[in-house]
Amino acid sequence: MKNHIIAKLIRVKGKVQGVGFRPFVYKIALKYNLVGYVLNDAQGVEILIQGKDINIKKFETELYKNSPEISQITEIHSEKVSCISNIDCFEIKKSRQAVSHDVLISPDIAICDLCVKELFNPNDKRYLYPFINCTNCGPRFTITKKIPYDRENTSMSCFPMCKDCLREYNDPMDRRFHAQPNCCPICGPKIYLANQKGEIISQGLSSIEYAAKELVAGKIIAIKGLGGFHICCMADDKKTILRLRKLKNRPCKPFALMAATIDDVEKIAYLTEKEKEILNGNIKPIVIINAKQGVLPKEISPDTEDIGIMLPYTPLHYVLFYYLKENLPPNRLPILIMTSGNISSHPICISNREALKNLNGFVDYFLLHNRDILIRCDDSVVTILNNRRQLFFRRGRGYVPSPIFLKEKYPPCLGVGAELKNTICLVNKEKAFVSQYIGDLKNLKTYNFFLNTINHFKEILKIEPKAIGCDLHPDYMSTRYAREQKGLKLFQIQHHHAHILSVMAENGICEDVIGISLDGSGLGDDNTIWGGEIFIVSKNLSYTRIGHFYPIKLPGLESAIIDIWKIALSLLYECQVYDLEKYLPEIPLNQKQIVYNMLKKDINCILTTSCGRLFDGISALLGLKTKITYEGEGAIALENIQDRNLNDKYHIEIIKKPNKYILDTMSLIKDILKDMSKNIHKSIISRKFHLGLCSALAELALKISKETNIKIIALSGGVFQNKTISTCLENLLLQKGLIPKFNKHLAPNDENISLGQAYYVAKKLLS
Repeated sequence: MKNHIIAKLIRVKGKVQGVGFRPFVYKIALKYNLVGYVLNDAQGVEILIQGKDINIKKFETELYKNSPEISQITEIHSEKVSCISNIDCFEIKKSRQAVSHDVLISPDIAICDLCVKELFNPNDKRYLYPFINCTNCGPRFTITKKIPYDRENTSMSCFPMCKDCLREYNDPMDRRFHAQPNCCPICGPKIYLANQKGEIISQGLSSIEYAAKELVAGKIIAIKGLGGFHICCMADDKKTILRLRKLKNRPCKPFALMAATIDDVEKIAYLTEKEKEILNGNIKPIVIINAKQGVLPKEISPDTEDIGIMLPYTPLHYVLFYYLKENLPPNRLPILIMTSGNISSHPICISNREALKNLNGFVDYFLLHNRDILIRCDDSVVTILNNRRQLFFRRGRGYVPSPIFLKEKYPPCLGVGAELKNTICLVNKEKAFVSQYIGDLKNLKTYNFFLNTINHFKEILKIEPKAIGCDLHPDYMSTRYAREQKGLKLFQIQHHHAHILSVMAENGICEDVIGISLDGSGLGDDNTIWGGEIFIVSKNLSYTRIGHFYPIKLPGLESAIIDIWKIALSLLYECQVYDLEKYLPEIPLNQKQIVYNMLKKDINCILTTSCGRLFDGISALLGLKTKITYEGEGAIALENIQDRNLNDKYHIEIIKKPNKYILDTMSLIKDILKDMSKNIHKSIISRKFHLGLCSALAELALKISKETNIKIIALSGGVFQNKTISTCLENLLLQKGLIPKFNKHLAPNDENISLGQAYYVAKKLLS
């Protein structure tokens, strides 16, 4: 019966809109002489297929195995239906809208090789056109208002296609068949260069050429990209880099780079095969790699030998580098600083007006265009550990809004994250949608971005949460938001508990775990500041605090997080060291005495078990940093200085208390002070500290594992962005027969808190 005529209705769910899925279906239907239709609907893609039984089987096989590279099928349901007598062709029908949907929205995709080839073909109508795209690449998430992903629901709706583009759009055999952002120089967005007053001084390709010449001459330019603005200058121009640092009030935090090609990257850095793969992929995030010293100015990343670099991911970048190379002398590399276009602590700029207002004092020119960015989305930042494991520092462009898939189906709920590195998370059914990096909720603009992100995610995902999860800290703006929501059941989840829950959610862990959560700070159940925590988290998500770092006083409360020399004094105080002139010579003696008196009298102090603060204190003790200008600065300097050829380590005593263990970090500090008195080099002290901390944590994990018979160790918190800690501790745990689990799809920092919160709430609603 292979030639028997049958009909099937096939429903496909997943990332199947805006990725060329309908054209793909159309082509394989024609290939196998089948009739019917394909359309986008609220659940994904609906296909009615009719023809010979054998051909339908071939169609279904190809649907499974050869779907577009950037698509992601999560579910296919196929059922036989009655044949239709009056159907004689296969067509793409208009999208069907509904009040809710189950569609996965595609992230923005880097320009594909075919579009790059056309971009540099002088005979092509899109030659050097900075908005070229097709169904395989281009903007998605950042231009989408709502689902279904059709042109009228994007910021391309105000650019009617010309006759030629419309012909491509309607031709099933064309690469731009139903490519929603399809355009050309005749009908698409326009680019222009403006001065600091907003006056247009050049338009079209000449504006990009003008910008390239000015970059070579040492100017700083704001460039409108996919998810926001970049501030750009030449990466080999020390004078301009220092000017940018002064203008942005950013003395030390590393700048991101963009290189023209992978060959150019290899001229300035050492690359592994895995790093090359990520750099060359269709996402093209910023990848943190080891720089070759002396090639580029140290001022790009003063505190570390690593640099963060990406390759061009939009046609505009490619055209800019094209003109840059034309104007660069042979002795200069086509590498640019591409740092986020924002005022410090504020969200990245997305509109021309916003950039002209906020970035005017930082840049000399503005390279603008008239396609609206609807959603802010910073570049993603990753690094590769041991040439295999990808570690996120920031999850944004190219990854958001792809969901994290959960083990069960849950009711809709919302997690609103922490204060720093905030994200929000909506859970619905078996999917958790974690937003792009929002930032630190410490000003009104970032808070408005937070509110807009919640509203936009609820709108495009058509999810109305039934409950909300937030942090314990009453003063976080996210906590206040959660408490103000009427009609939603409220859950407050301890910060470090949420970190461990995020690992369980990402890895689909449905059994008890030992959780190690190491970060800067989070409010504990006892109203002190936690940050070096060891938990047992049960499969029902309850937790027991079974261990922590030795608590120290944080003098001056939050001021000590910036003036980290105060933490160094606290460490000295706990070790009963009174010779204040001997340590921290950069700090005036009277200031040290004031803080020491605060510690003695317990005035304006709070206890903390924070691992991050321990890094800060040791960094200050060693004279690396006494004050920080960005989060993690002290820890980065401490990791960077270590002698990586050394395998010696400090011993940290593990103190057994009733129902609890304490890592006696003061024994560690005493050993550090002994080495300092012997003039042992700080690089050796740093190395012994890193290895000693990992050894003690692994030893404690093994003790608890033997007592509880729990083998899985869930590890999360911002300290795990320290590559030494992350890799060394993983290796030690594996050697002891334990099973380390990390965040896979999110950064280990507070970016993952919203997922942990939402996962906890979802579980409670289901129980």
